[in-house]
Parts: sequence; C-alpha cells; structure tokens
Amino acid sequence: MTMTLYHCLSARSFRPLWMLEELGLPYELKVLPFPPRREAEPYLAVNPLGTIPAFFDGDTRLTESVAICQYLAARHSPRQLDVGSDEPAFGAYLNFLHFGEATLTFPQTLILRYSRFEPPERRLPQAAEDYTRWFLSRLRTLEPLLEHQEYLCAARFTAADVSVGYALLLADDIGLRDRFKPATRAYWQRLQARDGFRRALAAQQRAAVEQGVAPQSVARASGPF
Repeated sequence: MTMTLYHCLSARSFRPLWMLEELGLPYELKVLPFPPRREAEPYLAVNPLGTIPAFFDGDTRLTESVAICQYLAARHSPRQLDVGSDEPAFGAYLNFLHFGEATLTFPQTLILRYSRFEPPERRLPQAAEDYTRWFLSRLRTLEPLLEHQEYLCAARFTAADVSVGYALLLADDIGLRDRFKPATRAYWQRLQARDGFRRALAAQQRAAVEQGVAPQSVARASGPF
C-alpha cells in the first residue's frame, strides 16, 4: 500500500517528504494551502487538529513530523538513516531528532507569528527579535560539533540531520542564514547538496503546480498562524 503524506510547502511536513526521497520509497503527496485549517477545511476530516503533516502507512497514522522521520528510518533504513539502540550514538541521535523540533523550530514559529502572520496592529517586533536571538543562541551550540564532523551523530547522515536540517531551511526562508556561524553554514550547504533534499524540493513544487496550490513557502505565506 502506498504511503500518503499531507503537506504544505516548506512546512514541518518537509521533514518526512525529505525522508521519503532519501529512502526512495513510493508515496502519494497531497499539497494543501497554508494554513490548511483555514484554507482547506475538508482537511479537518483527515486531521482534526488541522496541522501539517498527516501521514498514513496502511493502518498507521502519524501527525508529528519528527515521529514520522523516526518511523521511516527505523522501518525502512535500520543502521543507515536510523541509529540502533545498541549503537554508542543512540542517545545523541534521539536528542538531535527532538532538538531540531523542540529547540530550533519552536522559536521560529513565534518569530513568524509576531513578525508576519498576525495583523499589523498585533505584531510585536521586539518579541520577534527576542525569539530570533533565542533561536540563534541555541543554534550556536552545534558549532563546536560541526567544526569537527560532517553530520550530527553516528559518523553518517541520519534522520537527526533531517530534523535539524528542516529548522535550518525555515531559518533560511525567514532570512537568518547570514547569522549562522561558519561550520553551521557549511553544514547547511552540505545538506542542501544532497540528492534527497533536492528531489524533495522538486517534488513539492511539482505537486503544488499539479494540484493548483500557489508555490510559496510557509515563511512567505500570509494570514493567521
């Protein structure tokens, strides 16, 4: 049975899309306008939360982007994009998987909300700047590690790099790339050079055109978050 991913352009659902392309798995991609709970109300029947992603693999249903990455890695790429529980890097792998979402992506949602998504009279430039500094201070913790190794853990590219890589994609879209430290900037360039990443970018744009969704990223969308 073909897996199905509900996706908005360059939203968190880009993580599982990137994983699917890295793994070369067959899937159906359904692209929705952002935010889907407002712009695509029928989607609420698929995911009552109205959030992206929603992922289906037979009877399995997942709505958390990092959980989908972990699921795909464990199910379809053991000891490659996954890190086994008996490997020394298992703890680091789990930590970076969740660091990418909980620590690096969360503050960026607040930056977007208070700088772009709220109506002009409700925007808070100081809050957006405070959370920008918050994000960058935590991103800098990767710099000493990336000065000495190509990827985050296990001496190979893993789902943890997809998780953190998406946070860098979002930061790039927001306009923060020039504030990355040198090793982090080089790491982000390596991730963008991967065939799986490039195929995922092409897949989302192609599906958006075919399905009649305006080809813009979440960071450039307008309307409430």
